[in-house]
Formats: sequence, structure tokens, C-alpha cells
Amino acid sequence: MIKIKNKSFDEERALYACEDAEIEDCRFEGPADGESALKECANISVKNCRFDLRYPLWHCKNLKMTGCTQTENCRAALWYDENIEISDSELGGIKAVRECSNVVLKRDTINSPEFGWRSRNIKLKDVKLNSMYAFFEGQNIDAEELDLEGKYTFQYIKNSVFRNCRFQTKDAFWHAENVTVYDSFIGGEYTAWYSKSLTLVRCHIKGTQPLCYCEGLKLIDCTTEDCDLTFEYSDVDATIKGGIVSIKNPESGKICADSIGSLIVTKDSRRKICAEVYEAGKKIYPLK
Repeated sequence: MIKIKNKSFDEERALYACEDAEIEDCRFEGPADGESALKECANISVKNCRFDLRYPLWHCKNLKMTGCTQTENCRAALWYDENIEISDSELGGIKAVRECSNVVLKRDTINSPEFGWRSRNIKLKDVKLNSMYAFFEGQNIDAEELDLEGKYTFQYIKNSVFRNCRFQTKDAFWHAENVTVYDSFIGGEYTAWYSKSLTLVRCHIKGTQPLCYCEGLKLIDCTTEDCDLTFEYSDVDATIKGGIVSIKNPESGKICADSIGSLIVTKDSRRKICAEVYEAGKKIYPLK
């Protein structure tokens, strides 16, 4: 293994195509303002390094990064990478991960708009993320103890699982498909519109107008807070522990809640509202 330690690099493609290397306590910054420092690298370990230049890690394979810092100037840091693990690191800069596959993130702090776009096979554990449009069109995301803040999160994602997470977001899970969320907090507005085969298990859902225009939606022993105009034109099978502010025009399926503030059913010649709604075990719609 090549060992590179306590060096500073600021030139263009400083370590281009580096292979079988351990890079430790190095700084990628300086007046030359060079880009693509570690492009096309393979089998490298990067430890306790600081990145303050653009596009440092593109087209890398078998990358392990530990205890590193990427500043807000480190734009589009990791693109088109395969088999990468990032732990105990701080990732800044817009578009930090894009079109990568086989990604592991552990104990990281990330502040990156448009994070994780079109990436596949992503595992996250104990990660704090602040992002707008995070994980757009991502696939096979497996996340545990993910603490996320931002807007427009998980849009168009597929085949993903989340456990013990906290999401403070808006328009989360729009058009998401085949996604399951366990024991998590989902706070924000307009959650999961147009989703398909979304399952929420023992989740707490907070915010206005969630879960509308959904197909194959399931809620199992969930709780709600400030949820009004819920389930509009959705196909839903839901058990809600406690109350819900209001339900509007649930198109099909079955909804059971301990208490319902109001059930709103409007006439619409284009749609037939036929979901069964139960309050405290008593059927309240349809009554025929």
C-alpha cells in the first residue's frame, strides 16, 4: 500500500487515478484551487483529511473515508462512485453524493442540498442530515436512526426501509414506491402524496394534509398530530391509535381510529368514495 501522510494538495487532479493507497491527515485546499483531486481512484483509505476543493472523489471504487471534513466549498464531492464507506465524517457542499452505488454512511453529519440523488444500495446508521431534495430517485435505501431536516425528501424513491428515524420535512415520500417506515416520527406538510405501496408501522405523523392520492397505503398502529384533510382520494388500510383531526374523501379501503374530529365526503362525479371508516369500533361511513 502507498502511504501518503501530512501532505497538502491544491493542484488540479492532484492524486488522479491513485490506487492501493492510505491517505491520512492531508489537506486538499490552497490557492491553486484545483479540482478532482482523487478522481478515478481505487482501493483507497482516506483518514482525517480536509477537503475544501470541488469534485474531489468522482468515479472511485472501493473507497473508505473516516474522520474527514468536506467544507461547504466542496461542491459535488462524490459522484459515480462504487463500494464506498464514510464514517464519523462531516460532509458539506451541495450535491455531496450522486449516482453512487453500494454506499455505507455511519455516524456522519451532513449538510448538503440535493444529497444522494439517483444513488442505489445505500445503508445509513446514526446519521444527521440537513438537505433539500435528499435522495431524489434513490433506490434500496436502508436507514436506521436517521435524523433528517429539510424539504422535498425521498421523492420518487423505491424499495426502501427506514427504522427509528426522525424526519422533519415537507413533501416527503412523494411518488415513493414500495417503502416501509417503522417506529419513526414524520413531521411536515403534505406527506407522501402519490405514493404507491407505502407502509407506516407504529409511526407518529404530524402536519397538515398527509397521505393523499396514495395507492396501496397501509398504516399499522400509527398516531397522528395536527393531521387534517387526511387520505384524500387514497386507497388506504389504516389503524390509528388515538385521534385524527379530519379525514377527507378516502377513496377505498378501511380506516379505523379511536376518534375522528370530522369526516368530510364531497360529491364528485369522477370518483366514488367508498372507503369504510370506523370510529371507536363503530362504522360511520358508509352507513348503508
